[in-house]
Amino acid sequence: MSERVVILGGGESGIGAALLATKQEYDVFLSDASSISVERKVILKSNKINFEEARHTEEKILNADLVVKSPGISDTSPLVLKIMGEGITVISEIEFGFSHLTQEAKVIAITGTNGKTTTTLLTHHLLKIAGFKVALGGNVGTSFARLVAEGGFDYYVVEVSSFQLDGVQKFKPNVAVLLNITPDHLDRYEYNFDKYVTSKFRITENLTQEECFIYCKDSKPVTERLSSQKVNACVRAVSTNKDRKLDAYLEEDHLIFNYQYKENQHQYKIPISEISLIGKHNMVNTMSAVLSTLHFEVSMENILIGLKNFKNAPHRLELVAEIDKVAFINDSKATNVDAVYYALDGVKSGIVWMVGGIDKGNNYDQLIELVKEKVKAIVCLGKDNSQIREYFKELNFPFFETEDVKTAVEKGLELANENEVVLLSPACSSFDLFKNYEQRGDHFRAAVLDLKERQKI
Repeated sequence: MSERVVILGGGESGIGAALLATKQEYDVFLSDASSISVERKVILKSNKINFEEARHTEEKILNADLVVKSPGISDTSPLVLKIMGEGITVISEIEFGFSHLTQEAKVIAITGTNGKTTTTLLTHHLLKIAGFKVALGGNVGTSFARLVAEGGFDYYVVEVSSFQLDGVQKFKPNVAVLLNITPDHLDRYEYNFDKYVTSKFRITENLTQEECFIYCKDSKPVTERLSSQKVNACVRAVSTNKDRKLDAYLEEDHLIFNYQYKENQHQYKIPISEISLIGKHNMVNTMSAVLSTLHFEVSMENILIGLKNFKNAPHRLELVAEIDKVAFINDSKATNVDAVYYALDGVKSGIVWMVGGIDKGNNYDQLIELVKEKVKAIVCLGKDNSQIREYFKELNFPFFETEDVKTAVEKGLELANENEVVLLSPACSSFDLFKNYEQRGDHFRAAVLDLKERQKI
């Protein structure tokens, strides 16, 4: 009789685990407390996978030999506690996927509170440019387990969240990247930041000297934990500060790589002008991605090609178009002050700043010097701009308010001079005017492209 695997959750993670378990000829059952999408039910039925939705039937779950839990389900949920109380092993989908990898396959796993999607996409892009058979997935796009089930890849670049790492046992990536740690998702960690840090560091727990661990020295919580916790790997650090002891750092307008690998000393100097990404935080992402690919001996020639033609995920400092030598940048995902700081810091020219939405009690103090230095006008896109208007009222520059994105874009072009930037970096959530930040960014992009077409007439 085959081993019984129960999958909890019918999202992308659960479907991927179910497909892999079916391919490995387990007795598979999937259970979701909510409804499962029509598209995913088609996949389950076509692969003859037994499932239930809108309920968890305990007698069909507690007879499992192994439970694979989707990351959205807390370890402290009553059902999960009952399963573990029965002595049944509960693991995450990335652990299940890893357990069925071929021995030759290589894994690059990337985590961090911020920047992990960009770094994952860039690392995948650099390996693909170099001709590697490489898959992209995990917490972004296709689930890791589904990629393993599909097969045909030599390398897997996966974004991993703290929720996914909570359920690992033997997960051991060839390259593990930890970009930063700032307070997030603390409701899952009993509002204990230290427990969240511990969760992120689970990416390192099975590493040996055969593997590589890359981290950002600028993240204080990461460096503090490293001072008390040994990581048994080849450790490489990056920083936006000039530090010649590190493997990669930022020096004026160049990224410097200076590290030893396989008894050879490697030295590279990459001009920031050759990199499509902008902002100091993206230089951390870039250095981490480059070090990851250099670990697999990708040539610097291929890396430079990849850095120059890489296009980030939408709504992350995305250059939409230039109109009359004015650049329009879509940073709609910047829904908090920290993210806006990185955007303002990264743009080197004068800025017409498009800001606004639902202000979540923002403290704009950390932005004030950058705004004074770089911003020449503010265009507020939101229903209630009173907090933004009140905070920046002492600054002597134009302040325009609208609830219409087309009007905002037109006003941005009117206020900007040649070689300046209209930057949508809202610092606020989008729910006053849009469904989500993606829709806000899509409307901004469409308005910019429409204006560009009209300017031709």
